Amino acid sequence: MRTLMRRHLGKLVAGTAIAVTCTAAMVAATLPDTAGVRTGRGAPAAAAERPAGEPGGGPPGPRVVAPAPVEGERGTGRDPLTDGELERARRLAAAPAARTAENAAGAPGPQHLTADLAEPLPSEAGTAAPSRRAVVSYYDYRTDRLVTATVDVSSGRVESRGARQGVQPSPVGAELREAVELILASPHGAGLRADYRDATGAALTTPAPLTLSGYVYRKEREARVPPELRSCGVHRCVRVVTRITGGPWIDTRDLAVDLSARTVVVTPSG
Repeated sequence: MRTLMRRHLGKLVAGTAIAVTCTAAMVAATLPDTAGVRTGRGAPAAAAERPAGEPGGGPPGPRVVAPAPVEGERGTGRDPLTDGELERARRLAAAPAARTAENAAGAPGPQHLTADLAEPLPSEAGTAAPSRRAVVSYYDYRTDRLVTATVDVSSGRVESRGARQGVQPSPVGAELREAVELILASPHGAGLRADYRDATGAALTTPAPLTLSGYVYRKEREARVPPELRSCGVHRCVRVVTRITGGPWIDTRDLAVDLSARTVVVTPSG
């Protein structure tokens, strides 16, 4: 049975795992396939268990790391977007808001969320080389709107753009880091700081030593909503799940962060 230490608001969870009960919108963590896990001797676990003399048995040979393939400026077909295509798509999608929008930290420029390869148009079915399009989304904290644009990365043409309020996709890493910055700057971050010191003996001043995941705070799923969080849904509000990198979890799920208002609120436990 795992033991939960309840000394602070940021409750330190002993051990190396925690069962996190979150909403369906929580960002999921996917564990790697254990078939490729290597032992301390550098061999895959399955091969290391075979006796010497059997196929795949015996001492492991030296590990060889194959060089990554050279990535072209442009992909082909249904290949994932290249770094060059991603950069171009994001720049073109955000161009109208580059000077007026704000990101999660309050700095000029929109908060980029996602950029994915779009499906070919029905009219392009069977085409040998359909156009490569990117669907780019970003959040403008100045207007609290989610903006989605479709960009033809080959021609550089923005084919469509739309903005909606009240649509809250899962938070990205930059938003979670900003949420922790706000928690640490808030009186409500005392428990998180104290539990980190208990676990490491060091002071926690930035999110850098933490591994973060999180999810959108949805007031319609809460039994009791504090007055400070009643704007959530229009405002961008999140909960953060924190772990000391390589160490235990610190439970901060009783805190909700309104990134739009830049406030931290303690939420009811039941």
